[in-house]
Amino acid sequence: MKSVQQPAYSRRRSSRSTVTGEIWVYCSSSEGRDDVSRIANISAGGIFLESKTPHPVGSKLKLHFLVQEGQIRAEAVVQHASSGRGLGMKFTALTEEDRPHLAALVRRVHAFSQEHSRI
Repeated sequence: MKSVQQPAYSRRRSSRSTVTGEIWVYCSSSEGRDDVSRIANISAGGIFLESKTPHPVGSKLKLHFLVQEGQIRAEAVVQHASSGRGLGMKFTALTEEDRPHLAALVRRVHAFSQEHSRI
């Protein structure tokens, strides 16, 4: 039996930071399935949401964040789904006015994550 080796590098363009607090996002899909999910990790390029209701790989979702950095609206596509665990998604669209808010959120999560990893 041939073993599959994982690459020693990440295919992501930006690393994800684990969310240690409670940050939630409202998701709506074209199938009419709306949900509120907790963010497990985030980067400038994507997000992993905790969700018991998986969406198929390739599904497109609209995400609406209401965070201290300001309103963030984004579109994302499901890259992988883990039943009972959540969804890994890649951002596909973000308005110019929401882009700085997302960057500020990612910086805050990363700083908080780094600070708590030293404890």
